[in-house]
Amino acid sequence: MFTAGLFALSLFAIALGRPTFTQTRGLFSGFRGGHNPCNGHSSCTPIARCCHAGINFSVGLKPQNITGLFAALTDVSDPSSPRYGQHLSKDEVASFVAPKPEDISAVTGWLKANNVSYRFATPAQDVLRFELPVKQANALLNADYIGFLDETTNTTTIGTESYSVPPDVAPGISFFYPTDQFIPPLLRAFATVVQPGRGFRRPLSRPKRDDIPASCSDAITPECLQALYHIPATPANASGNSLGVSGFLNEVASQSDLQQFLGQFRPDITNGTFSVENLDGGSDAGAGTIEASLDVQYTVGLATGVPTSFVSVGNNNQDGIGGFFDVIKSLLEQDAPPLVLTTSFGMDEDVFQQSPELAQSLCNAYAQLGARGTSVIFASGDGGVSGSQPRDSCEAFVPTFPSSCPFVTSVGSTQGVPETAAPFSSGGFSNLFARPDYQSAAVDAYLATLGSTNANLFNATGRAYPDVSTQGAQFQVNVAGTVQPLSGTSASSPTFASVVALLNDRRLAAHLSPLGFLNPLLYSNASAAFNDITTGSNPGCGTQGFPAAAGWDPVTGLGTPDFDKLASVVIGST
Repeated sequence: MFTAGLFALSLFAIALGRPTFTQTRGLFSGFRGGHNPCNGHSSCTPIARCCHAGINFSVGLKPQNITGLFAALTDVSDPSSPRYGQHLSKDEVASFVAPKPEDISAVTGWLKANNVSYRFATPAQDVLRFELPVKQANALLNADYIGFLDETTNTTTIGTESYSVPPDVAPGISFFYPTDQFIPPLLRAFATVVQPGRGFRRPLSRPKRDDIPASCSDAITPECLQALYHIPATPANASGNSLGVSGFLNEVASQSDLQQFLGQFRPDITNGTFSVENLDGGSDAGAGTIEASLDVQYTVGLATGVPTSFVSVGNNNQDGIGGFFDVIKSLLEQDAPPLVLTTSFGMDEDVFQQSPELAQSLCNAYAQLGARGTSVIFASGDGGVSGSQPRDSCEAFVPTFPSSCPFVTSVGSTQGVPETAAPFSSGGFSNLFARPDYQSAAVDAYLATLGSTNANLFNATGRAYPDVSTQGAQFQVNVAGTVQPLSGTSASSPTFASVVALLNDRRLAAHLSPLGFLNPLLYSNASAAFNDITTGSNPGCGTQGFPAAAGWDPVTGLGTPDFDKLASVVIGST
């Protein structure tokens, strides 16, 4: 699934000192095509002529001032800035990303002239959608749509080897989906049931701190995380706080499972609950599923008292990225989106090798949320340096997305007490996004230590991840009424999100703004508030991967959080 030459895909330069956005090739020159959407995807096979009744299209329009958005995001997220914490309103963000009126007119005029009914999918009118029968789509785009089978999931998508749009329409378009892209369906989240004797390396010694229960060497519960990271058990009480969890593939979070979990592991929480929002055919009916159970139980069960919501995303999406964009679109439409959003799903970055504009558009959407004051947090993945899932046959290291987006906070995993890097913790360097200024010093220091290890297997100038880490192995979770151990960075993302939500409680109680986009703070004022993890590595691709080291490393990031130290930092960052 990984092809040579990915380093040539560094199409976008993004730096968060004074951000720049550079597109180095014309994605729409009036005609684009001449290649098979399956190129570079070994699990993709062209099949019979497209027999679908209709095709749902999403068209992105270029934002008129994306560099202005990046600059504004930096100003409100850098603790050294006089505008730190002064997050933007919904209308202010929309003004940055709204397309030029002439671009809207060109695209909508073209569609109207061809009797195509469309609708705008975002408040800024930078994405529009429409549905066409296959015959009309072929005529509109000078295309020949056929089906493409993803053999891994046995699902079919549609695409065309070539298509065209008028020269006066093309300059205003950032992406057009589906056309000549192949985005494999999501396989599953970053969580696995731990099999006896597998997936967890027991520490050589028991906890050295008296406040950490001895049982935490074998199984992780909320009590363990509270002890390890000094997470308070007292309920948050500041008004306006909120924590969101997004789930995909029809994951179901069960209220009854949560109550059983709290009764066993947090009996002091007597009113723990969560709300549910359904998107794209998602549902909250049925038995609890693995990922949703893990995410909800380790947010409600850790971020004590913080109002928590679960967004269940089904499979009826047309954004080209499994509903990822639909979730962000929904949140951007809200007047008060959640102050923290945690997601434990992701994909290999190389699925965007033929359509980097889709990845960039979604990354820009995360920047919009960050500018609004939301901390966007993602699990880094469970394949070490081989990407989202383990594999040995890859020609170079495989980054994961959205963790490679510089506007999200990526969370890796540790295991054991004392903590060491979890071998499954995905980490590395992006092939699509340049390294942002906020992490340059930390990453340069690591690369100097690394020397020639893994030379030519990764893009040393790319956005580096993860940013931080927490425990990720042997989490005790109630799934459909049965407690079972789960491991993966899926456990780490909600854990760190809960820490951030409780830090927001401290800031809100002090009449300060929420933290919003975290990374400029994490790599500066807060870098000393993490427990440095210096042992372990993340094997993959037939190598030992990257070694953990003093300071930041691409296995555990800056380390694991110390809530007390972080609270002191964030209260001092006004």
